[in-house]
Amino acid sequence: MGDLSGDRDRYVDFLRAWAIVLVVFGHWLITGLVREPNGAIGAPELLATVPWTQWLTLGFQIMPLFFLAGGHAAGGSWARARTDGRTATGWVGQRALRLLLPAGVYSGLVLVAVAICAAAGVDPGTLALVGWAMAMQFWFLPVYLLLSAATPVLHAAHRRWGMRVPVVMGAVALVADTLVVTVHAPGVGLLNYVLVWGVAYQLGFCWRDKLLTERSAVPAFLAAGGAVAFVALVRLGPFPVSLILVTGQSPSNTNPPSVAMLAWAVGQAGLALLLAPALRRLLVRAQLWRLVRPLGGISMTLYLWHMLPVLIVAGAFYLTGLAPEPAYGSGSWWALRVPWLVVLTVVLVGVVAALRPLERGLAVVYERMRPGDLARRPWALWLGLAASVGALIWFAGHGFAYGGRFPVLPALGLAVGVGLVMVTGRSAVDRGVRLSV
Repeated sequence: MGDLSGDRDRYVDFLRAWAIVLVVFGHWLITGLVREPNGAIGAPELLATVPWTQWLTLGFQIMPLFFLAGGHAAGGSWARARTDGRTATGWVGQRALRLLLPAGVYSGLVLVAVAICAAAGVDPGTLALVGWAMAMQFWFLPVYLLLSAATPVLHAAHRRWGMRVPVVMGAVALVADTLVVTVHAPGVGLLNYVLVWGVAYQLGFCWRDKLLTERSAVPAFLAAGGAVAFVALVRLGPFPVSLILVTGQSPSNTNPPSVAMLAWAVGQAGLALLLAPALRRLLVRAQLWRLVRPLGGISMTLYLWHMLPVLIVAGAFYLTGLAPEPAYGSGSWWALRVPWLVVLTVVLVGVVAALRPLERGLAVVYERMRPGDLARRPWALWLGLAASVGALIWFAGHGFAYGGRFPVLPALGLAVGVGLVMVTGRSAVDRGVRLSV
């Protein structure tokens, strides 16, 4: 069987890789392109146009697993940092820069393309649609950044109160969502982005520290309880079955995350723990691990860039009229989903290969710029995080070309935010060089 901690690390990596793969294929599956009579390319919203497809989101809304695995990994990383005497600011800075560097470069390249297209007179509606498609996955980034920044505090609460922390967070999320549904208080609902996903993150702490043991009855209770609660909230309550945002649907399970999403997250966490022993035994096999391990190294690239193949295929097959176009949502249309997914996968492999030099360059930059303890100027890190989170939230809600225009202020905010985090890293490196001299 091998070392238990090594097996556990493999399973955590598997959960993150599985979550990313399903997100990619889920986005591709629900993205259907249509060539309009005037030659323009449209993307009707499948979940709204073909309502039964909302049930498919039960299989593709897998992000609770990413937050569960993220909490497991972050809890271990922060525990080791505390043992080594590192500061919370330095640890948060390193985690933030690891996410912000690739996100910042991706955003910068997309924004340059937006600026060029806007200057060239590209149709504003088309530009806005493309800008939205390239930012549709961005909701995850500010939430994960906030949870990473709060990890020292959240982990301290975990060490003191254990399982009571996610229980209390869930209870507060329930109150917030009740206010959203009953008195229409959307501002209160924003808390649930951190609370609902934070419950899965906090359960990751509990899993790592064996407060949630895989061979006890607790995972089964979480899985069954979460499933029953979700069914009750959908069947008896006001919540839709869709676990992905559907335009015009109110209330939504994702905007903000609802108690139905909370139930789904808890149930999914329980199921992941139930399956852990069996899947961990499989992951010991070298052949399977060779398939899983590379995905961990490119997970951020897959997450950020997976909609670019859609644009490439749209230009190559839809703008040229080469793609067959049966009636949207028909049996023939669904049959063509198979070659659609295959072609997109091939294109994505090419995109990832082309980005390898960029990834290597980012790794070098990270090692040169990653923050140290930052005891002298922590304000720069926290200000940079605030600016970055604000810009990412805007992009997540509006896309990269809202109204067909270049988003000057959000672009500036992200550039300043990432720059401040990098500057604090540079100051740490410079101090280290001066000390060594």
